[in-house]
Amino acid sequence: MDFLSEMSFLTDGILGITWQMVVMYLVGGLLIYLAIKKKMEPALLLPMGFGAILVNIPFSGVLDYEIAGIGEVRGIIDWLFETTIEASEMLPLLLFIGIGAMIDFGPLLSNPKLLFFGAAAQFGIFLTIFVASLLGFDLRDAASIGIIGAADGPTSILVSQVLRSSYIGPIAVAAYSYMALVPIIQPAAIKLVTTKKERAIRMEYNPTSVSKTTRILFPVVVTLIAGLVAPQSVALVGFLMFGNLIRECGVLETLSQTAQNVLANLITLLLGITIAASMRADSFVNLQTLIIMCLGLLAFIFDTIAGVLFAKVLNLFMKKKVNPMIGAAGISAFPMSARVVQKLGLEADNQNHLLMHAVGANVSGQIASVIAGGVILGLVPAML
Repeated sequence: MDFLSEMSFLTDGILGITWQMVVMYLVGGLLIYLAIKKKMEPALLLPMGFGAILVNIPFSGVLDYEIAGIGEVRGIIDWLFETTIEASEMLPLLLFIGIGAMIDFGPLLSNPKLLFFGAAAQFGIFLTIFVASLLGFDLRDAASIGIIGAADGPTSILVSQVLRSSYIGPIAVAAYSYMALVPIIQPAAIKLVTTKKERAIRMEYNPTSVSKTTRILFPVVVTLIAGLVAPQSVALVGFLMFGNLIRECGVLETLSQTAQNVLANLITLLLGITIAASMRADSFVNLQTLIIMCLGLLAFIFDTIAGVLFAKVLNLFMKKKVNPMIGAAGISAFPMSARVVQKLGLEADNQNHLLMHAVGANVSGQIASVIAGGVILGLVPAML
């Protein structure tokens, strides 16, 4: 009898626990450890980790349970998942209001060409979709896996749910885990395709004044353009921009602060424990989950490298060189990616301050990622 068979034999006789459930307890424990000890996305990894343990307790009432004389009753997590994610995608969309309220688009509006870096850093999404398809994943699942490269958890959850992917749990875990690991993953990817001399390139920051009118018009105009170019992105972009409009309008300061703090934190907590409904051991512990985690990492690395290479190509035609690391900040992991670029810039030259340039590229990545999600939602159903 091999090890797994022995473990299964022992645990099946103790409260119906299987070895797959034990694996999920370890996964849940790891997420909780990363949240508390390493302070990696604690608002989401903590409830997600605890939820992974909850839904894998045998006969757990959080999913469904039997009541004498009534029959099977839906548990709270199963009800939340169906109501707020499966049926309406409510939680991920509401979270975008809070995210939008947090973002200051000033650095981007001051230097609009940074929008191109956000667009370039989405290349890994589409490359990963192609690779996942070659590995045998259905197009819906391949597209949902590829969006992990957006480094945007809510977008990953929303796209995988709308496309009815079979792997929403692994995709959510991969998306948020890699977001939390930005300070570890991105430096290695950036150094792989840059030299110290390139990382030391200085960029002057001469911000132009951005009027209040421009700040107010920006979210409205972006929503209109996104709606015309990629109609399926309207919900994603619209809620993000609505949150930003609340921030910039100047007459809803209390609501802006509520959206940034109370709303965003509450939705994140609920989203984390609700997504655990898709982390049941029988569907989570398999080879496909491991492949998805690897593909998600591949998408994340390719997005980073694509942004850097785009900046290096631009430098062939520009007199004032761009530090190629700015391209890496084009992913939507805000503001972690911008901080990584600032840190690496200072390592190469202790007087090289790139933060504001990186922030501009970073917020452009937030817009580009939700538009990419909308494009995928529009293209994939049409191709099936």
